[in-house]
Amino acid sequence: MQSAVDLCGQRGARLTALRRRVLELIWKSHKPVGAYELLDILKNERRNAQPPTVYRALDFLLELGLVHRIESLNAFIGCCAPDTAHPSQFLICRDCGAAAEITDNRLDKAIAGLADEAGFSVLHRIVEVAGHCPNCREQGYE
Repeated sequence: MQSAVDLCGQRGARLTALRRRVLELIWKSHKPVGAYELLDILKNERRNAQPPTVYRALDFLLELGLVHRIESLNAFIGCCAPDTAHPSQFLICRDCGAAAEITDNRLDKAIAGLADEAGFSVLHRIVEVAGHCPNCREQGYE
C-alpha cells in the first residue's frame, strides 16, 4: 500500500480513505472484483456508500494505473507494476475466475505492427485469454 501512497504523491493525486479501501479490496482479492461486489462490502462498512462513489474511486485508480479493468468480466484487478507504463495481457480462468496479468512487449509490438499494416490506428487495446489455471487443470477441468 505504501507504494500506492508514494505513487499518488509523485503524481500529485490524493489517495482518500475510500480510494484506499477500494484499492485494498481489489488487491486483497485473488480474482477480478466487480464494482457492485465492492459496493456490497463497502455498504457494510459505510452506510452512505453509493455506486457513483465506487465508480469515481475506480476511475481514479484506473487513471493512476493502480488497477486494470478486465473488460470481459466487467471487473477490476490490481496492477502488478503500477509505477511503470507497460502493455498488459490477462489470463483468466473460466472455472475459478482467477486472473493473472502478464506483460509481453512482443505481443504488444505484434498487435501494433499488424494494425499498422492494415492502416488501423489503435486507440485502446485489451488482450484477455480465457482458459484454465494450473489449479483447475490439476483438478481435471480441461
